[in-house]
Amino acid sequence: MKTKDIYVCSGCGAQAIKWQGQCPRCGEWNTLQQKVVVRKKGAVSHTYAGVRTTALADIPTEHTEARSTGFAPLDTVLGKGFVPGGAVLVGGEPGIGKSTLLLQLACAQAQMGNRAVYFSGEESLAQIRGRAERLGLLDSGMLAIASTNSEEALAILEAPEKPDLLIIDSVQTLNSSRAEGIPGCVSQVRAVSSELVEAAKKTTATLVLVGHVTKDGQIAGPKLLEHMVDTVLYLEGDRKHMMRIMRVLKNRFGPSDELVVFSMRESGMEIVEDPSTLFLGDRDDSFSGAAVVMAMDGHKPFAVEVQALASRSVLSIPRRTALGFDTNRLNLILAVLEKRLNLNLGQLDIYAKIGGGLAMRDPGLDLGVAAAVLSSFYDRPLPAGSVFWGEVDLNGRIRPASGGETRLKQADRLGYGPIFQSESCRTLDELQNKLFGPNG
Repeated sequence: MKTKDIYVCSGCGAQAIKWQGQCPRCGEWNTLQQKVVVRKKGAVSHTYAGVRTTALADIPTEHTEARSTGFAPLDTVLGKGFVPGGAVLVGGEPGIGKSTLLLQLACAQAQMGNRAVYFSGEESLAQIRGRAERLGLLDSGMLAIASTNSEEALAILEAPEKPDLLIIDSVQTLNSSRAEGIPGCVSQVRAVSSELVEAAKKTTATLVLVGHVTKDGQIAGPKLLEHMVDTVLYLEGDRKHMMRIMRVLKNRFGPSDELVVFSMRESGMEIVEDPSTLFLGDRDDSFSGAAVVMAMDGHKPFAVEVQALASRSVLSIPRRTALGFDTNRLNLILAVLEKRLNLNLGQLDIYAKIGGGLAMRDPGLDLGVAAAVLSSFYDRPLPAGSVFWGEVDLNGRIRPASGGETRLKQADRLGYGPIFQSESCRTLDELQNKLFGPNG
């Protein structure tokens, strides 16, 4: 046992490590009184200007089990499911399927015996009922409320019978009396989200906030909103296609580079268990300008089609357009092709896209983009069954892409061949010779 002298304010209870005439917290004079504290051996604590700190090893461990979402792949993405006291932010473009997916999750929780509340500030109760009836989820026992008052959402979290899951759709529609401005402004979003997250942390409920996105695809509101929550999910995809991808942008309880692929059906969002060839569609190997790339998004390998079109330009400055990946990356690859292979691309309009409405940032797409551009430039199709992946550097060399073994195993499983990567062709010259011969 060890003893230590501290000074405690008789007015506010603040602590200090030495005597001073004025309390550092309440400002009263001559209120600090000496007190002897017995401290166990091994415990570490300090007091700084009346604020006491505690060693992490002395803090008791909290054992909380996550609740399943009802979708096994989504449980893996979140870590283990819905964590009690956790806050999740879901973003996505209007009409992408956020409300449909969250309504399914709430109904799945209710069917598992958990108490789920769907708090909507955008739809009426009749509209929510109609959507649940259309999805066949009307008998799930889920609770719903239509309001734009954040105090009502706080009252639900502070009620004696707290919900296991509270969904706020959306945080930009709620209004707090503790902040100025109209709903959706920065001050209101900050106040509403901070109040709800703080209240959820004190309970075993999981809070799910829905956030709108801006024109450039960022979640609307202050960036502080993403920092306050534990998990940030983003639902993306082309509304003209049935496929949806949910990405994890931040996760304190699990991986932050995973994704789940959904298919939008009449009965709601369905998880695609094996999306490896889902985005290829009905492709024809006899057309030029199309290359199959074994791409990686997170830890999942996808066989996607990269399409390119090189046509004569009538403009003084030819067009360069890329859909699904960065346009600057397309310009870089074209510059390398023109320099290292002595191709005249300066008089051509070149367009490139990823099929299926996908948007990817995988550096392994470089080799597939180069192969598709060469195929369209020479107007000759690529070998049937061929697959590409690899990163192209400024010297025209092909570098290995991350996850090479995973890509190779997936390509072998799907029966692709020949395979073009950094080991089979080390430079763009070798790639051109193998595909079209020395003279193209």
